[in-house]
Amino acid sequence: MAITPLEGKGRRTAELCTARINILEGSIRSGKTLVSILRWLRFVRTAPPGNLLMVAKTERTLQRNIIDPILAYLGPKRARHVIGSGELWICGRRVYLAGANNELAQDKIRGLTLVGAYVDEASLVPESFWIMLTGRLSEPGAQLFATTNPDNPGHWLMRDWLSRASLWLTGDGQTLRFDGPDRLDLHRFSFRLDDNLWLLRSNPSYVEQLKREYLGLWYKRFILGEWVIADGAIYSMWDPVRHVVPTLPPIDRWIGLGVDYATTAAFAALLLGLGFDPEQQRHRLYLAREWRWDSRRERRTMTDLDYSRALRGWLDTMSVRPEWTVVDPSAASFSEQLGRDGVPSTDADNAVVDGIRLMSSLLGAGLLAVHESCTGWIDEVTGYTWDPKAALLGADKPIKARDHSLDAGRYVVKTTEGIWRPWVNLALAA
Repeated sequence: MAITPLEGKGRRTAELCTARINILEGSIRSGKTLVSILRWLRFVRTAPPGNLLMVAKTERTLQRNIIDPILAYLGPKRARHVIGSGELWICGRRVYLAGANNELAQDKIRGLTLVGAYVDEASLVPESFWIMLTGRLSEPGAQLFATTNPDNPGHWLMRDWLSRASLWLTGDGQTLRFDGPDRLDLHRFSFRLDDNLWLLRSNPSYVEQLKREYLGLWYKRFILGEWVIADGAIYSMWDPVRHVVPTLPPIDRWIGLGVDYATTAAFAALLLGLGFDPEQQRHRLYLAREWRWDSRRERRTMTDLDYSRALRGWLDTMSVRPEWTVVDPSAASFSEQLGRDGVPSTDADNAVVDGIRLMSSLLGAGLLAVHESCTGWIDEVTGYTWDPKAALLGADKPIKARDHSLDAGRYVVKTTEGIWRPWVNLALAA
């Protein structure tokens, strides 16, 4: 794979990655990952003798985001990934690999002395792991290189590390230097989408489409590269005139049924369909039908068997068989009951913020519509807000109230993304 010479902010960043800790943060597709990889490869080739480590939230994401590009850049003669061993060989140097998805991950590097480390998406690894990792970099000349997208400004990475940088290459290209007893041997590099000069030249229409894909909070974080707090309405782009439809087009595929399970609160199921909108001349996703049972309102609880019978009967009345049944991952007993009744199910992808971001993008692009019969979802969406108390603690969390239909809809949309993506392309949205 050919690598074009670095230019602009990328080149300046590579020159200034001379601190003990170097963190490249900012927008998606801004070129920061490429710069970090090239700078890491240069370090590996010239680093003092000692142990090297590469980290991501999981080894799978590390391979997809970082290892595969390295193998493509260097070729099999200079880079070799020993599958299953947790090792990557780069220009004759052994590099250990590790996933860090929970607090126990710090045990993987306890007692290890390092001369160099690379961290992909640093804001996603536990703080305890990061602290342990920086403490392991004790060899003379040791360096750490890391990337991340922006998060809540109260996140530990911003609060305790980025805000204490001794050098900051800002989003608008200024090089700021800071002195003081609280400053760290840390260089911070902030990237915006427009810093990827190669992408701007080679595919300017994609850049503009990407800017339209993200709205509000997500635009500020993932396009402008800003660390901003999540507050107010979560789906601020919601417009019932634009998003609620009285009739459905012919549904080409019934993608799935999303289920949010409850025994003493509202049980909700949302049916997701894929249809071609003749007015917009493109495929869209439709939250087409909804089934709810509120035990408090009905003053009667239902068992797993009752819910299974009710759902299957409801689908029978519409002669619909969704391709996937996606269930709240905490509802193991209900999933087992569905299986006994001949309805195989899968656990929902419950990455809450990722799911909300996807739903926001679809709504903003006009690629997700809601049928007027889904009254629970429509009723809940306007009151769905970020939790201000969690935001002050550096976390993005919605207030957990009146969100049962919203969760069910998010479950089915996020979990089946690989199925509908070929027909519903956010990058091509108007």
